[in-house]
Amino acid sequence: MATASRAVRGTGPKEDLYSWEGRDKTGKLIRGEMRASGDAMVQAMLRRQGIRVSKVRKQKLSRGRRIGDKEIALFTRQLATMMKSGVPLLQAFDIAMKGSGNPALSRLLNEIRNDVETGSSLSQAFAKHPRHFDKLFTNLVAAGEQAGILDSLLDRIATYKEKILAIKSKIKSALFYPAAVVVVAGLVISVMMLFVIPEFKNVFSSFGADLPAPTLMVIAMSDFFVAYWYLVFGALLAAVLAIAWSYKRSSAMQIAVDRIVLHLPLVGPIIRKATVARWTRTLSTMFAAGVPLVEALDSVGGASGNHVYLTATRQVQSDVSTGTSLTVAMQNAAVFPAMVVQMVSIGEESGQLDSMLGKVADFFEREVDDAVAGLSQLLEPLIMVFLGTIIGGLVVAMYLPIFKLGSVV
Repeated sequence: MATASRAVRGTGPKEDLYSWEGRDKTGKLIRGEMRASGDAMVQAMLRRQGIRVSKVRKQKLSRGRRIGDKEIALFTRQLATMMKSGVPLLQAFDIAMKGSGNPALSRLLNEIRNDVETGSSLSQAFAKHPRHFDKLFTNLVAAGEQAGILDSLLDRIATYKEKILAIKSKIKSALFYPAAVVVVAGLVISVMMLFVIPEFKNVFSSFGADLPAPTLMVIAMSDFFVAYWYLVFGALLAAVLAIAWSYKRSSAMQIAVDRIVLHLPLVGPIIRKATVARWTRTLSTMFAAGVPLVEALDSVGGASGNHVYLTATRQVQSDVSTGTSLTVAMQNAAVFPAMVVQMVSIGEESGQLDSMLGKVADFFEREVDDAVAGLSQLLEPLIMVFLGTIIGGLVVAMYLPIFKLGSVV
Protein backbone atom coordinates (compact mmCIF):
# COMPACT_ATOMS: atom_id res chain seq x y z
CA MET A 1 0.00 0.00 0.00
CA ALA A 2 1.42 3.40 -0.89
CA THR A 3 0.41 6.78 0.37
CA ALA A 4 0.47 9.83 -1.86
CA SER A 5 -0.22 13.43 -1.02
CA ARG A 6 -1.36 15.65 -3.82
CA ALA A 7 -2.46 19.26 -3.81
CA VAL A 8 -4.63 20.24 -6.72
CA ARG A 9 -6.07 23.69 -6.83
CA GLY A 10 -9.70 24.40 -7.49
CA THR A 11 -10.70 27.41 -9.47
CA GLY A 12 -13.54 28.55 -7.25
CA PRO A 13 -13.25 31.44 -4.84
CA LYS A 14 -13.66 29.14 -1.83
CA GLU A 15 -11.84 25.87 -1.41
CA ASP A 16 -12.05 23.16 1.25
CA LEU A 17 -9.67 20.39 2.11
CA TYR A 18 -10.70 16.88 0.96
CA SER A 19 -9.12 13.53 1.69
CA TRP A 20 -9.44 10.88 -0.99
CA GLU A 21 -8.72 7.21 -1.59
CA GLY A 22 -8.44 5.33 -4.88
CA ARG A 23 -6.34 3.09 -7.12
CA ASP A 24 -3.89 4.07 -9.81
CA LYS A 25 -3.49 2.46 -13.26
CA THR A 26 -1.55 -0.46 -11.75
CA GLY A 27 -4.25 -1.14 -9.17
CA LYS A 28 -2.14 0.13 -6.25
CA LEU A 29 -4.14 1.69 -3.40
CA ILE A 30 -3.19 5.32 -2.83
CA ARG A 31 -4.47 8.09 -0.61
CA GLY A 32 -4.03 11.82 -0.55
CA GLU A 33 -5.44 15.27 0.13
CA MET A 34 -6.37 18.15 -2.13
CA ARG A 35 -8.10 21.51 -1.99
CA ALA A 36 -11.12 21.99 -4.22
CA SER A 37 -14.47 23.75 -4.40
CA GLY A 38 -16.40 20.45 -4.05
CA ASP A 39 -16.13 16.67 -4.08
CA ALA A 40 -17.15 16.57 -7.75
CA MET A 41 -14.13 18.71 -8.58
CA VAL A 42 -11.92 16.31 -6.60
CA GLN A 43 -13.19 13.29 -8.55
CA ALA A 44 -12.83 15.07 -11.88
CA MET A 45 -9.24 16.13 -11.20
CA LEU A 46 -8.29 12.65 -10.03
CA ARG A 47 -9.88 10.96 -13.03
CA ARG A 48 -7.73 13.13 -15.30
CA GLN A 49 -4.71 11.69 -13.51
CA GLY A 50 -5.92 8.14 -14.18
CA ILE A 51 -6.99 7.45 -10.60
CA ARG A 52 -10.13 5.45 -9.92
CA VAL A 53 -11.66 7.16 -6.90
CA SER A 54 -13.31 5.01 -4.25
CA LYS A 55 -13.76 7.51 -1.43
CA VAL A 56 -13.82 11.31 -1.08
CA ARG A 57 -14.39 12.99 2.25
CA LYS A 58 -14.40 16.62 3.28
CA GLN A 59 -12.05 17.31 6.17
CA LYS A 60 -13.70 18.87 9.19
CA LEU A 61 -11.38 21.01 11.27
CA SER A 62 -12.07 21.60 14.92
CA ARG A 63 -12.59 25.16 16.07
CA GLY A 64 -9.16 25.27 17.66
CA ARG A 65 -7.88 27.57 20.33
CA ARG A 66 -7.64 31.32 20.09
CA ILE A 67 -4.96 32.60 17.71
CA GLY A 68 -2.29 34.29 19.80
CA ASP A 69 0.22 37.01 18.93
CA LYS A 70 3.02 34.46 19.26
CA GLU A 71 1.48 32.30 16.53
CA ILE A 72 1.13 35.31 14.22
CA ALA A 73 4.77 36.23 14.86
CA LEU A 74 5.88 32.65 14.14
CA PHE A 75 3.85 32.55 10.90
CA THR A 76 5.38 35.87 9.80
CA ARG A 77 8.88 34.53 10.45
CA GLN A 78 8.08 31.33 8.52
CA LEU A 79 6.62 33.26 5.59
CA ALA A 80 9.62 35.61 5.47
CA THR A 81 12.08 32.69 5.57
CA MET A 82 10.30 30.76 2.83
CA MET A 83 9.98 33.78 0.54
CA LYS A 84 13.68 34.59 1.02
CA SER A 85 14.39 30.98 -0.02
CA GLY A 86 12.40 31.43 -3.22
CA VAL A 87 9.29 29.46 -2.23
CA PRO A 88 6.21 30.73 -4.13
CA LEU A 89 3.73 32.63 -1.99
CA LEU A 90 0.81 30.20 -2.31
CA GLN A 91 3.05 27.22 -1.64
CA ALA A 92 4.44 29.01 1.42
CA PHE A 93 0.90 29.36 2.77
CA ASP A 94 0.29 25.65 2.16
CA ILE A 95 3.42 24.73 4.12
CA ALA A 96 2.49 27.07 6.96
CA MET A 97 -1.04 25.60 7.13
CA LYS A 98 0.25 22.04 7.29
CA GLY A 99 2.75 22.94 10.00
CA SER A 100 0.20 24.73 12.16
CA GLY A 101 -1.08 22.89 15.20
CA ASN A 102 -4.02 25.26 15.61
CA PRO A 103 -7.02 24.60 13.31
CA ALA A 104 -8.21 28.18 13.79
CA LEU A 105 -4.90 29.48 12.40
CA SER A 106 -5.07 27.00 9.52
CA ARG A 107 -8.53 28.29 8.56
CA LEU A 108 -7.32 31.89 8.78
CA LEU A 109 -4.34 31.19 6.53
CA ASN A 110 -6.54 29.28 4.09
CA GLU A 111 -8.90 32.27 3.77
CA ILE A 112 -5.96 34.60 3.13
CA ARG A 113 -4.48 32.17 0.60
CA ASN A 114 -7.78 31.93 -1.28
CA ASP A 115 -8.05 35.73 -1.44
CA VAL A 116 -4.53 35.99 -2.87
CA GLU A 117 -5.21 33.21 -5.36
CA THR A 118 -8.32 34.99 -6.63
CA GLY A 119 -6.47 38.23 -7.33
CA SER A 120 -6.23 40.19 -4.08
CA SER A 121 -2.89 41.58 -3.00
CA LEU A 122 -1.35 40.11 0.14
CA SER A 123 -1.87 43.36 2.07
CA GLN A 124 -5.55 43.46 1.07
CA ALA A 125 -5.98 39.83 2.15
CA PHE A 126 -4.37 40.58 5.52
CA ALA A 127 -6.48 43.73 5.94
CA LYS A 128 -9.67 41.62 5.95
CA HIS A 129 -8.58 40.22 9.34
CA PRO A 130 -7.76 43.31 11.45
CA ARG A 131 -8.07 41.31 14.67
CA HIS A 132 -4.89 39.42 13.82
CA PHE A 133 -3.15 41.76 11.34
CA ASP A 134 -3.28 45.37 12.49
CA LYS A 135 -2.86 48.52 10.44
CA LEU A 136 0.88 48.57 11.03
CA PHE A 137 1.23 45.02 9.69
CA THR A 138 -0.83 45.66 6.55
CA ASN A 139 0.88 49.01 5.86
CA LEU A 140 4.32 47.41 5.97
CA VAL A 141 3.22 44.52 3.74
CA ALA A 142 1.73 47.01 1.26
CA ALA A 143 4.99 48.98 1.27
CA GLY A 144 6.93 45.77 0.62
CA GLU A 145 4.67 44.82 -2.28
CA GLN A 146 4.98 48.25 -3.88
CA ALA A 147 8.77 48.33 -3.52
CA GLY A 148 9.28 44.68 -4.54
CA ILE A 149 10.97 43.82 -1.24
CA LEU A 150 8.18 41.86 0.42
CA ASP A 151 10.54 39.20 1.81
CA SER A 152 12.71 41.85 3.51
CA LEU A 153 9.70 43.65 4.94
CA LEU A 154 8.22 40.41 6.26
CA ASP A 155 11.55 39.67 7.93
CA ARG A 156 11.51 43.13 9.51
CA ILE A 157 7.90 42.65 10.68
CA ALA A 158 8.80 39.28 12.21
CA THR A 159 11.77 40.80 14.06
CA TYR A 160 9.59 43.64 15.28
CA LYS A 161 6.88 41.31 16.55
CA GLU A 162 9.41 39.06 18.29
CA LYS A 163 10.93 42.01 20.13
CA ILE A 164 7.53 43.39 21.13
CA LEU A 165 6.46 39.96 22.42
CA ALA A 166 9.70 39.72 24.40
CA ILE A 167 8.98 43.06 26.09
CA LYS A 168 5.40 42.06 26.91
CA SER A 169 6.64 38.78 28.35
CA LYS A 170 9.09 40.58 30.63
CA ILE A 171 6.40 42.96 31.87
CA LYS A 172 4.05 40.05 32.58
CA SER A 173 6.77 38.19 34.46
CA ALA A 174 7.45 41.29 36.57
CA LEU A 175 3.76 41.62 37.48
CA PHE A 176 2.84 37.94 37.84
CA TYR A 177 4.85 37.17 40.98
CA PRO A 178 3.46 39.94 43.21
CA ALA A 179 -0.05 39.43 41.84
CA ALA A 180 0.12 35.70 42.59
CA VAL A 181 1.38 36.37 46.12
CA VAL A 182 -1.44 38.84 46.80
CA VAL A 183 -4.03 36.32 45.57
CA VAL A 184 -2.58 33.51 47.71
CA ALA A 185 -2.38 35.80 50.74
CA GLY A 186 -6.03 36.76 50.21
CA LEU A 187 -7.06 33.10 50.11
CA VAL A 188 -5.08 32.29 53.28
CA ILE A 189 -6.60 35.24 55.13
CA SER A 190 -10.09 34.24 53.97
CA VAL A 191 -9.62 30.69 55.28
CA MET A 192 -8.36 32.03 58.60
CA MET A 193 -11.28 34.45 58.92
CA LEU A 194 -13.92 31.86 58.03
CA PHE A 195 -12.65 28.74 59.79
CA VAL A 196 -9.61 29.24 62.03
CA ILE A 197 -10.44 32.38 64.02
CA PRO A 198 -14.03 31.23 64.89
CA GLU A 199 -12.48 28.14 66.53
CA PHE A 200 -10.17 30.34 68.57
CA LYS A 201 -13.17 32.45 69.53
CA ASN A 202 -14.95 29.38 70.95
CA VAL A 203 -11.86 28.53 72.99
CA PHE A 204 -11.51 32.07 74.31
CA SER A 205 -15.17 32.25 75.36
CA SER A 206 -14.40 29.99 78.35
CA PHE A 207 -11.42 32.04 79.54
CA GLY A 208 -13.46 34.36 81.75
CA ALA A 209 -10.95 37.18 81.26
CA ASP A 210 -10.71 40.29 79.10
CA LEU A 211 -9.08 39.66 75.73
CA PRO A 212 -6.34 41.94 74.35
CA ALA A 213 -7.42 44.70 71.98
CA PRO A 214 -5.70 43.18 68.89
CA THR A 215 -7.50 39.88 69.51
CA LEU A 216 -10.88 41.60 69.90
CA MET A 217 -10.31 43.52 66.69
CA VAL A 218 -9.41 40.35 64.71
CA ILE A 219 -12.43 38.49 66.17
CA ALA A 220 -14.71 41.38 65.18
CA MET A 221 -13.31 41.26 61.63
CA SER A 222 -13.86 37.50 61.53
CA ASP A 223 -17.46 37.86 62.77
CA PHE A 224 -18.16 40.37 60.02
CA PHE A 225 -16.50 38.17 57.41
CA VAL A 226 -18.45 35.07 58.51
CA ALA A 227 -21.74 36.97 58.48
CA TYR A 228 -21.22 38.81 55.18
CA TRP A 229 -18.63 36.76 53.27
CA TYR A 230 -20.87 36.61 50.21
CA LEU A 231 -21.09 40.41 50.16
CA VAL A 232 -17.32 40.77 50.49
CA PHE A 233 -16.54 38.37 47.66
CA GLY A 234 -19.43 39.73 45.60
CA ALA A 235 -18.21 43.30 46.00
CA LEU A 236 -14.65 42.33 45.01
CA LEU A 237 -15.87 40.42 41.95
CA ALA A 238 -18.23 43.23 40.97
CA ALA A 239 -15.43 45.78 41.33
CA VAL A 240 -13.07 43.76 39.12
CA LEU A 241 -15.76 43.20 36.46
CA ALA A 242 -16.84 46.84 36.56
CA ILE A 243 -13.28 48.06 36.10
CA ALA A 244 -12.67 45.61 33.26
CA TRP A 245 -15.96 46.52 31.57
CA SER A 246 -15.43 50.26 31.86
CA TYR A 247 -11.79 49.94 30.73
CA LYS A 248 -12.88 48.23 27.51
CA ARG A 249 -15.68 50.69 26.74
CA SER A 250 -14.62 54.02 28.22
CA SER A 251 -11.74 56.01 26.77
CA ALA A 252 -11.66 58.19 29.90
CA MET A 253 -11.26 55.08 32.06
CA GLN A 254 -8.49 53.73 29.83
CA ILE A 255 -6.59 57.01 29.96
CA ALA A 256 -7.00 57.20 33.75
CA VAL A 257 -5.80 53.62 34.31
CA ASP A 258 -2.88 53.97 31.89
CA ARG A 259 -1.86 57.24 33.53
CA ILE A 260 -2.01 55.68 37.02
CA VAL A 261 0.00 52.64 35.87
CA LEU A 262 2.82 54.87 34.63
CA HIS A 263 3.14 56.43 38.10
CA LEU A 264 3.01 53.24 40.17
CA PRO A 265 6.05 52.71 42.40
CA LEU A 266 8.56 50.10 41.20
CA VAL A 267 6.39 48.90 38.28
CA GLY A 268 5.62 52.32 36.73
CA PRO A 269 9.17 53.07 35.48
CA ILE A 270 9.42 49.63 33.89
CA ILE A 271 6.13 50.08 32.03
CA ARG A 272 7.18 53.55 30.89
CA LYS A 273 10.49 52.21 29.51
CA ALA A 274 8.71 49.33 27.80
CA THR A 275 6.20 51.74 26.24
CA VAL A 276 8.97 54.00 24.92
CA ALA A 277 10.78 50.94 23.55
CA ARG A 278 7.64 49.80 21.68
CA TRP A 279 7.00 53.34 20.41
CA THR A 280 10.50 53.85 19.03
CA ARG A 281 10.74 50.29 17.67
CA THR A 282 7.46 50.70 15.78
CA LEU A 283 8.39 54.08 14.30
CA SER A 284 11.84 52.80 13.32
CA THR A 285 10.32 49.81 11.53
CA MET A 286 7.73 51.91 9.70
CA PHE A 287 10.19 54.65 8.71
CA ALA A 288 12.80 52.15 7.48
CA ALA A 289 10.14 50.56 5.27
CA GLY A 290 9.62 53.86 3.50
CA VAL A 291 6.26 54.71 5.07
CA PRO A 292 5.82 58.52 5.25
CA LEU A 293 6.31 59.92 8.76
CA VAL A 294 2.78 61.26 9.21
CA GLU A 295 1.26 57.98 8.02
CA ALA A 296 3.68 55.99 10.19
CA LEU A 297 2.69 57.94 13.30
CA ASP A 298 -0.92 56.90 12.65
CA SER A 299 0.07 53.31 13.54
CA VAL A 300 2.70 54.05 16.19
CA GLY A 301 0.34 55.39 18.86
CA GLY A 302 -1.81 52.28 18.99
CA ALA A 303 1.25 50.02 19.01
CA SER A 304 2.61 51.72 22.13
CA GLY A 305 -0.06 50.00 24.22
CA ASN A 306 -0.73 53.02 26.44
CA HIS A 307 -3.40 55.69 25.95
CA VAL A 308 -1.18 58.43 27.39
CA TYR A 309 1.31 57.82 24.59
CA LEU A 310 -1.50 57.33 22.07
CA THR A 311 -2.80 60.83 22.88
CA ALA A 312 0.74 62.22 22.77
CA THR A 313 1.36 60.55 19.37
CA ARG A 314 -1.77 62.12 17.93
CA GLN A 315 -0.49 65.50 19.07
CA VAL A 316 2.93 64.77 17.53
CA GLN A 317 1.27 63.68 14.28
CA SER A 318 -0.79 66.86 14.15
CA ASP A 319 2.30 69.02 14.72
CA VAL A 320 4.40 67.15 12.14
CA SER A 321 1.63 67.40 9.53
CA THR A 322 1.78 71.20 9.83
CA GLY A 323 5.54 71.33 9.22
CA THR A 324 6.94 71.01 12.74
CA SER A 325 10.02 68.80 13.07
CA LEU A 326 9.60 65.49 14.88
CA THR A 327 12.03 66.60 17.59
CA VAL A 328 10.05 69.74 18.45
CA ALA A 329 6.75 67.86 18.28
CA MET A 330 8.04 65.22 20.73
CA GLN A 331 9.30 67.95 23.07
CA ASN A 332 5.88 69.58 23.04
CA ALA A 333 4.22 66.25 23.92
CA ALA A 334 6.22 66.19 27.20
CA VAL A 335 6.05 62.41 27.68
CA PHE A 336 9.34 61.34 26.08
CA PRO A 337 12.63 61.20 28.00
CA ALA A 338 15.22 63.83 27.08
CA MET A 339 17.58 61.14 25.79
CA VAL A 340 14.95 59.97 23.27
CA VAL A 341 14.33 63.51 22.02
CA GLN A 342 18.08 64.15 21.64
CA MET A 343 18.61 60.92 19.68
CA VAL A 344 15.69 61.80 17.39
CA SER A 345 17.20 65.25 16.84
CA ILE A 346 20.53 63.67 15.84
CA GLY A 347 18.72 61.25 13.55
CA GLU A 348 16.84 64.04 11.79
CA GLU A 349 19.98 66.10 11.30
CA SER A 350 22.02 63.17 9.99
CA GLY A 351 19.24 61.64 7.88
CA GLN A 352 19.42 58.39 9.86
CA LEU A 353 16.24 58.64 11.86
CA ASP A 354 15.32 54.95 11.52
CA SER A 355 18.77 53.87 12.74
CA MET A 356 18.68 56.23 15.73
CA LEU A 357 15.18 55.12 16.69
CA GLY A 358 16.33 51.50 16.50
CA LYS A 359 19.25 52.26 18.83
CA VAL A 360 16.89 53.98 21.27
CA ALA A 361 14.62 50.94 21.20
CA ASP A 362 17.59 48.62 21.85
CA PHE A 363 18.69 50.78 24.77
CA PHE A 364 15.28 50.83 26.45
CA GLU A 365 14.76 47.11 25.86
CA ARG A 366 18.01 46.48 27.75
CA GLU A 367 16.80 48.87 30.44
CA VAL A 368 13.61 46.84 30.77
CA ASP A 369 15.65 43.64 31.11
CA ASP A 370 17.79 45.13 33.88
CA ALA A 371 14.81 46.69 35.65
CA VAL A 372 12.82 43.43 35.64
CA ALA A 373 15.83 41.54 37.03
CA GLY A 374 16.31 44.15 39.75
CA LEU A 375 12.60 44.20 40.58
CA SER A 376 12.54 40.42 40.99
CA GLN A 377 15.35 40.61 43.54
CA LEU A 378 13.73 43.52 45.37
CA LEU A 379 10.26 41.98 45.51
CA GLU A 380 11.30 38.84 47.36
CA PRO A 381 12.13 40.57 50.69
CA LEU A 382 9.21 43.00 50.27
CA ILE A 383 6.78 40.12 49.78
CA MET A 384 8.18 38.31 52.81
CA VAL A 385 7.65 41.44 54.90
CA PHE A 386 4.11 41.78 53.50
CA LEU A 387 3.16 38.20 54.29
CA GLY A 388 4.82 38.34 57.70
CA THR A 389 3.00 41.54 58.62
CA ILE A 390 -0.47 40.45 57.49
CA ILE A 391 -0.61 36.75 58.25
CA GLY A 392 1.89 36.86 61.11
CA GLY A 393 -0.07 39.71 62.68
CA LEU A 394 -3.27 37.65 62.65
CA VAL A 395 -1.53 34.66 64.22
CA VAL A 396 0.09 36.75 66.97
CA ALA A 397 -3.22 38.48 67.73
CA MET A 398 -4.90 35.10 68.29
CA TYR A 399 -2.10 33.76 70.48
CA LEU A 400 -1.87 36.83 72.73
CA PRO A 401 -4.63 35.56 75.10
CA ILE A 402 -2.77 32.23 75.44
CA PHE A 403 0.44 34.06 76.36
CA LYS A 404 -1.51 36.16 78.85
CA LEU A 405 -3.09 33.06 80.39
CA GLY A 406 0.32 31.41 80.71
CA SER A 407 1.75 34.44 82.55
CA VAL A 408 -1.20 34.44 84.99
CA VAL A 409 -0.73 30.74 85.73
